Amino acid sequence: MNALGTHLLLELRQCNPRLLDDLEFVKETMIAAAEFMDAQIIGESFHRFNPQGVTGVLSIAESHLSIHTWPELDYAAADIFTCGASFQPQAAAQIIIDRMESKDPSIQIIKRGIEAPASVARS
Repeated sequence: MNALGTHLLLELRQCNPRLLDDLEFVKETMIAAAEFMDAQIIGESFHRFNPQGVTGVLSIAESHLSIHTWPELDYAAADIFTCGASFQPQAAAQIIIDRMESKDPSIQIIKRGIEAPASVARS
């Protein structure tokens, strides 16, 4: 079966809290991951919370990358969702993992929009 896209859910535990609280660093990291995949960035929104934490979304023509950080917990949650077979979302995920200095990362991979075989009748 063919999937329309691949969605990676990143659990980034034991990260460097200083990096998780640095808005520019988080933004640069997400852009680096998107650029590594040759994704076309079409929009962005990043925000630093008071007293701590960053959230951000990169809209790409091929879907999105997002992140939310909890420096006080040394934790970040990130998503990479891409459509098309030419992308390498796992390699982009590794960029985020490495730059956030996560010592205990995990990745869940979900295939999205799985198409039914042509022989299945549609109602």
